[in-house]
Amino acid sequence: MNEEHQYSRLDIAFAQFLTQRTKFKDAQKDDLNTLLSELSYQQSQGHSCILLNNTEIALIKASELTSEDNQSPLILEKNRLFLQRYWFYEKRLAQQIIALMALTLPANNLDLLLDRYFIQLIDETDWQRVAAKNAITNAFSIITGGPGTGKTTTVVKILALLQETALKQNTALHIALAAPTGKAAMRLQESIGQSKNTLPCSEAIAAQIPETVTTLHRLLGAQPPSPYFTHDADNPLIYDLVVVDEASMIDLALMSKLVDALKPNSRLILLGDKDQLSSVESGAVLADLTKSHSQHTTELKKSFRFSGEIKALADAVNEQEAEKAWKILKNGQQVSLLNDDVIEYIANQYADFFKLVQQRVACEVIFKSFNQFRVLCSNRHGEQGVIDINQRVEKELIQQGKIRLSGQWYEGCPVMVTQNDYSMQLFNGDIGLYLYDKKLAKYLVFFLKPDGTIKKILPSKIPQHETVFAMTIHKSQGSEFENCLCILANKVNPVLTKELVYTAITRAKSNLKIYSSETIFKQTLQQKVERIGGLYDKLGGK
Repeated sequence: MNEEHQYSRLDIAFAQFLTQRTKFKDAQKDDLNTLLSELSYQQSQGHSCILLNNTEIALIKASELTSEDNQSPLILEKNRLFLQRYWFYEKRLAQQIIALMALTLPANNLDLLLDRYFIQLIDETDWQRVAAKNAITNAFSIITGGPGTGKTTTVVKILALLQETALKQNTALHIALAAPTGKAAMRLQESIGQSKNTLPCSEAIAAQIPETVTTLHRLLGAQPPSPYFTHDADNPLIYDLVVVDEASMIDLALMSKLVDALKPNSRLILLGDKDQLSSVESGAVLADLTKSHSQHTTELKKSFRFSGEIKALADAVNEQEAEKAWKILKNGQQVSLLNDDVIEYIANQYADFFKLVQQRVACEVIFKSFNQFRVLCSNRHGEQGVIDINQRVEKELIQQGKIRLSGQWYEGCPVMVTQNDYSMQLFNGDIGLYLYDKKLAKYLVFFLKPDGTIKKILPSKIPQHETVFAMTIHKSQGSEFENCLCILANKVNPVLTKELVYTAITRAKSNLKIYSSETIFKQTLQQKVERIGGLYDKLGGK
């Protein structure tokens, strides 16, 4: 087992709790304790299990912490050691997905319908049309692709095609649209609204396509502080079709619970970029699904919006072509290296935002300005991490006279909620701005909600939060910004991977700067996210 990382108090307590329930003597107890601490630690790093050697397998079998009926706290599957809960999530998800994939659906005159929604291409494959045909004829489908490849445009056409078919039978499909976070839901909602306007269908059909997008937790009916949801296999969702965007962000537990809550014979369409970072929690579900069942997956390959240097850099990073990527950064205009003082540069990028704050213009205008630029850090802690950058930026803004501290708050202070608060309807990742409310003549924290409305809350009522001039790249998933600055840590660490850099690059719409040494950047591209789990095998992957 790896001795380099430091186990948390939770890892140690978990290991001791189980070890004390064995009949082992001191030496065996020490070995088991280390093994179980490692299992707990790797679980927190996104792995759903750990791999054991023959000696460790014998130790686990002798511990009597596993059982033939799999009702024990630990599950030993071949050379994989699971916590019982995560083994169950994998097993249940695999069973449900395989059952979904077995459902094929009739589609009469489909090619004629497709001809109306998709232009026939002569010299190339229209992958959007392929994705639509796949989604219409199968209960389960995945549409993957990078930014600007038309995932949302394609799915809106699919919804129109399905509703048109249903309305011919005097019915209408009940459709739910969801995303893992509020930010991702907001983006999907905007895209759906724009795409509906270009559909070659009647107003009656377009009216049956929903525009409201919810978070997955809200869709399933979260019941905090428990891990359970209102909707499950015994109380399924009412929808005939569920569409989920940013599926790469969905962890093993949540995906299992989502699929479990689908009613019999319903459809599921997952949208996402398989090359992005996996979920923060356990599993690499989208990657496992796309690899194990490619026949249910369509990759959109042509980018209509995302082009030029940003796309070239993203492709080079994705292919781990470090020399090519560094050359693009050194010579680029749209993408480039930041050689200036990083803190001064960040403070200057927020100059227009603070002018608007001081002028007390409409909060929608202030939010638009704030969202033009974002700093994305590879790490949360350490030098050049989120906490370090946010503190240094605030000090610089004070020195420049752009902000005046009054206790914790100052006018324009940007905060990100870091803990779900269902009573306040605020969720991890929601961003608020501390602004003056002219009508009420007092300061409140303003939140821009997925439906475009503004929610105002007293600062004292805000759940756990932090300053957010900079955020981790992980937290930026589901968002887009006109301009981004990506700051990599100044030391190589396990967080630095090519998927992390790819995700940061694809958050930028117009301009991207990267702050990193050549050595760190190139070493980062050599590291890939490798999640250990058994889902791929359970899905029948080879």
